[in-house]
Amino acid sequence: MEYLIGIQGPDFVLVSADTVSASSIIQMKHDYDKMFKMSEKILLLCVGEAGDTVQFAEYIQKNVQLYKMRNGYELSPSAAANFTRRNLADYLRSRTPYHVNLLLAGHDEHDGPSLYYMDYLAALAKVPFAAHGYGAFLTLSVLDRYYKPDITRKEAIALLKRCLEELQKRFILNLPSFSVRLIDKEGIHDLERIILQKV
Repeated sequence: MEYLIGIQGPDFVLVSADTVSASSIIQMKHDYDKMFKMSEKILLLCVGEAGDTVQFAEYIQKNVQLYKMRNGYELSPSAAANFTRRNLADYLRSRTPYHVNLLLAGHDEHDGPSLYYMDYLAALAKVPFAAHGYGAFLTLSVLDRYYKPDITRKEAIALLKRCLEELQKRFILNLPSFSVRLIDKEGIHDLERIILQKV
């Protein structure tokens, strides 16, 4: 029922997540943040089982921060993605697997921006754009049609809005608001929340 989306540009990554927290058919909260700050330039977006998402994301978050304290420098987005995948894979083979789907977005001085797609089976892929949740069935075709590698920030925001409007028009559930963040060489920037009108 939840929805995550990420779009990578030449010098930035734009990410968005719905702000609804639901249990079964009941909407519990409408201002829930599904993004976890790993470091100054890395964000982890997490959806899945209610308890699993927070527990797993905070476990990864604290270990990434511990790495920085021990070594004096932060993990790169690639290293953070592989560390996360390894932990998810290990838990998958234990008695207590985490049922979480993740997007990891970040910016590195040497490699530039990067976006990683990870599912609950610990499959990891570096992608130019990605989406998780039922909404992905409706918006991946829009991303495939309009995405281009040299997309500007303005075009990326317009593409994001196009995807969310498609979601609002065709998805049976009501996802009224989305938090939006942009990661570039300066760090993580909060953008204005997108609130959709009912169609």
